[in-house]
Amino acid sequence: MQVVVIGTGFVGVVTAAALASFGNQVTGLDIDPAKVASLQEGEVPFFEPGLTDLLKQELKNGRLRFTSSYQEAIPDAQVILVAVGTPSAPDGTADTTYVEAACQESAKYIADDVVIGIKSTVPPGIFSILTKKIKSITDKNFYLASLPEFLREGTAVEDTLHPDRVVIGCREAAAIERLKHLHEPFQAPIVIANPESAQMGKYTANAYLAQRITFINQIADLCEENGADVQEVIKIIGHDKRIGDHYWYPGFGYGGSCFPKDVRELAAYSRSVGQGDNLFNKINELNENRPHLKLQDFAESIGGWQDKKVAVLGLSFKPNTDDLREAPSLKVVPQLLHKGAQVKAYDPMAMAAWRRQVGAKPHLSLVDTLAEAVTDAEVIILLIEWPEIVGFDFASLPALAGGQRRTLIDVRNQLDPAKFSTDQWLYLSIGRKNDQR
Repeated sequence: MQVVVIGTGFVGVVTAAALASFGNQVTGLDIDPAKVASLQEGEVPFFEPGLTDLLKQELKNGRLRFTSSYQEAIPDAQVILVAVGTPSAPDGTADTTYVEAACQESAKYIADDVVIGIKSTVPPGIFSILTKKIKSITDKNFYLASLPEFLREGTAVEDTLHPDRVVIGCREAAAIERLKHLHEPFQAPIVIANPESAQMGKYTANAYLAQRITFINQIADLCEENGADVQEVIKIIGHDKRIGDHYWYPGFGYGGSCFPKDVRELAAYSRSVGQGDNLFNKINELNENRPHLKLQDFAESIGGWQDKKVAVLGLSFKPNTDDLREAPSLKVVPQLLHKGAQVKAYDPMAMAAWRRQVGAKPHLSLVDTLAEAVTDAEVIILLIEWPEIVGFDFASLPALAGGQRRTLIDVRNQLDPAKFSTDQWLYLSIGRKNDQR
């Protein structure tokens, strides 16, 4: 099948490479010529495990190419997939400008009966807007479908090639059949729904997962007040088949490109339809404030941050990605600096991204190794659970000059508190009875 994927960000590149691997002729389309040239050479502008190899293989096979020309890419397309960004506007609503622009520009060149699938996260009701805009440009027949993605950064290639489900939000039988044929090689359950249900399904999935993280963080805060251990609580509730032991991540809250954005947009949408007094607005508020409040709690345990030598380990929002979007480091590092700390920061993959996006700051050193970050640190903050960080033997670090004890703040509850039960260490974590406070 002839497929065009508009947008060569995280979702677009992974989708294009995966569809090509199943024998489709795929064109990745982006208005940024530099990005197109880089991708055509097999160079991915972000880190995603397995993606570079897949991309190079499909380029070599001749099933995948990239261009910045709508006129070149669109006319032969049977399916156009729009995977451009929908950033949150200042009021929290989804900014669909790029989706609308992609559809309008495509409309100049589409063939009759093309299927335009929207993979971008968009609010329910947008299809009436897109239909009017496309019809104002062309008299060709077309079909609109919502094809939400459910990828996880760090495992996106695996998630795309072996999805839990494929959702097709469409009302036209001809378009549904074409999209079913396109997705049959994925060998996943195909859920047919109307476009609004598909769009709400994406928001619902992310809001629910964000809610689980927020919920267990609230439980962790209570555990810190009464001596309970949140990890033991998770084991207890996990045996209930209605709940399960998966996706409980006490810490500094959720981040990344999807959860914060989608919860904010769902909250904004709920307000726009008169349903603003709801859970989504509170989830967003709690998550926004959590890093600041937890750093205040830790400051009380160590006598404040002023003049403390602090190692921050993990700058990306999660392991196996260099994505800084809504990463806890973006709140933690500035607050530490504001409170007078001397910070050394390290991440296995996100150092270059930090230098590009954040740059140099007074009293902040970006170091190239974990060992360099922690050597003279009085406080070590394990912020993101990269394997390299979790596997480091912190307990073997030599004592600081003068016998001063170190503090290890295990934000992700990854380490064994028993290893830090000596006078040399103060071990702090989230919602665990082992916190020495």
